Amino acid sequence: MPRISADTVAEHRANRLRALLDAGRDLVAEGGPDALTLAALARRVGLSRPSLYEYFRSREELVAAIVTDELPEWAKHLEKAVATANGTPAQIEAYLRAELEIITDGSHSAVVALSAHALPESSRTQIRNEHERLLAPLAGVLREANVPQPELRAMLVHGMVEAASRTVSPGNTEHNERVIKTLVDQVLHGVLQ
Repeated sequence: MPRISADTVAEHRANRLRALLDAGRDLVAEGGPDALTLAALARRVGLSRPSLYEYFRSREELVAAIVTDELPEWAKHLEKAVATANGTPAQIEAYLRAELEIITDGSHSAVVALSAHALPESSRTQIRNEHERLLAPLAGVLREANVPQPELRAMLVHGMVEAASRTVSPGNTEHNERVIKTLVDQVLHGVLQ
């Protein structure tokens, strides 16, 4: 019987799965999407390939697991940001800041790079559904404020956040704050309003 490193087999498997997902993200962050192979992951965590197959039968399954593991945490982060702000403008600003924080985090780029790879339709559907959860807090704020087409507008705002994320840089606090203020102003007031 193999040794387990937790009180129960279920806890051992959950811990091992967490270690595999974290190691997979690290491989992508260090070497790009092509660095993520089952062989490389097995080496990284010190597992045999047959043991790894107990968790993931293919690279595609591993990629889908990494992507879908991250998205619910991001959704919770956005929901919390909106829930702790008072009033529509403050809620929108909190959402924008939280989403920009997620996008500029290194794990986001790894997940985006992975999700661009060919995945089975079932995995793509699961990822799309989780991604819609990321927009839900903003769409909810817009809906409560009686803004027409809140889901579409949330998607458009997401595009602006992605554009803003390309102009911020780690450690450049003053510049980054100007970008955030411009983004908030653009979303709240538009160009010509």
